[in-house]
Amino acid sequence: MAKILAVDDSASMRQMVSFTLKGAGHDVVEASDGVEALKVAKSGAVDLVISDVNMPNMDGITLISQLRQLPSYKFTPMLMLTTESSGDKKSQGKAAGATGWIVKPFNPDQLLATINKVL
Repeated sequence: MAKILAVDDSASMRQMVSFTLKGAGHDVVEASDGVEALKVAKSGAVDLVISDVNMPNMDGITLISQLRQLPSYKFTPMLMLTTESSGDKKSQGKAAGATGWIVKPFNPDQLLATINKVL
């Protein structure tokens, strides 16, 4: 079982991700944007971060690059969960330190399979 931080400005998307992960036995912490996610991550370590790209206050790519600067998150798997499938955004995500990319709408089985691969 892993402690997973789910970051998305859409409450319904956070619920879907959370429901899928909890159903597989994971512990889920939620945040509505990058600023909140950074606070949550600094207050207690998580095993995996799943973040949307486009969010108010701080986007997912900025969040990942900021988390990567923290010693405790240098090697933590970080997945982007987004409607953005352009190569440009993917390369920005990779450059920031994203481990993988999942396109919305996501398939719950595919999400869990990807998580099992990176944990």
